[in-house]
Amino acid sequence: MKISTKGRYALRVMIDIALNSNGKYITSKEIAKRQGISNKYLEQIIAMLNKAGYLEAARGTFGGYKLAKKPNEYIIGDILKATEGDLTPIECLTEEGKCIRQKNCKTYSFWKGLNDVIDDYVNSKTLENLIK
Repeated sequence: MKISTKGRYALRVMIDIALNSNGKYITSKEIAKRQGISNKYLEQIIAMLNKAGYLEAARGTFGGYKLAKKPNEYIIGDILKATEGDLTPIECLTEEGKCIRQKNCKTYSFWKGLNDVIDDYVNSKTLENLIK
């Protein structure tokens, strides 16, 4: 499993907003400048975060984005899943990719264990943990 730039940038964007908003809306241009991300690519990431309900958006002169909840209410695994989709390291662990050999597979428990460790770790951290 490799986290793409969308997942990595999503975490950076969420941290940036948490640290810089002070309850006010922040424009994507401000975030893009601070994070060194093109505004066009940033808008794609923000759209994913907004669709997941993680951001509040406002239009107009004082518009922009702010967090919809407190930083300690955001689970890192949820943010990554909103931008990356499934974090499962191999297809056979997903419901769609369930393998007919699963019951007799000598490697299944290894892959399941790896998946559990990844899930446990990303779901044990909050946005607030990363900020601190």
